Amino acid sequence: MNADVRLLLISDSHLFSSPEGTLRGVQTLASLQRVLAHAAADLREADAVLCNGDIVNDEPGGYAHFARLLGSVGRPVYCVPGNHDDPVRLRAALARAPFQVGGHVDLGPWRIVLVDSCVPGRAGGRISTAQLEALQRSLEGCERHVMVCLHHQPVGMASRWLDAVGVENSAEFLGLLDAHRQVRVICWGHVHQCLDTRRRDVRLLATPSTCVQFLPLSGEFALDQRPPAYRRLTLHADGSLDTQVVWLERHGRQARAQDSSVPCASISGTSTRSRALG
Repeated sequence: MNADVRLLLISDSHLFSSPEGTLRGVQTLASLQRVLAHAAADLREADAVLCNGDIVNDEPGGYAHFARLLGSVGRPVYCVPGNHDDPVRLRAALARAPFQVGGHVDLGPWRIVLVDSCVPGRAGGRISTAQLEALQRSLEGCERHVMVCLHHQPVGMASRWLDAVGVENSAEFLGLLDAHRQVRVICWGHVHQCLDTRRRDVRLLATPSTCVQFLPLSGEFALDQRPPAYRRLTLHADGSLDTQVVWLERHGRQARAQDSSVPCASISGTSTRSRALG
């Protein structure tokens, strides 16, 4: 199990039943199509695609668009639900290969654990007792490096309005992870912005949206002018990682990548330099 694991991360596509549906003035389906087109070379190199939730914007008819687009990329697609998703209808719509919703998957020297953080009817999240127990079972006796994926952020974002809609029982969730040294990475969506920081030698990654972004470090809700984006992630056999966020420039200009070893948003002043964790 010495091979690197290459992933392409997308989040918060907010698709509608109508192909012309818009969020904050952006046609979300067209935006996701642009992201996938720009990511074509990365998809050819990737072992899998990971989606961190909010696939649709409260309209389950949007799952058909997601299934059509992502079902044709030729890679496994691992998903968690977001607060704008309908978890039951999400699982029904993606109940066939190449999709997997929840559970865990082993890729080479890594285990990817998919955690449902959603509470029906609420913007904020909570890890249920059943999900915590499933997470514990996925970690017990696991000799692989572990990446844990969910929709809601389990740490503060230094943004008052966003911090009110994170994981409600984050202390319980993080305490469980702290007991397992093989956990190397936690990744999420929801916040529509990039974050790359560290907590107790665990890398913390937020992936921006494939449509619109939220302004980092803002006390009140505000939109950012940054364009749609996706994240490249390479998980190494020694437990270290490399990652870049690729922002799609507007008006058809060339996409550009930002190396996430440089913080996307600074909330703690901690180093984000990756290293092997023995």
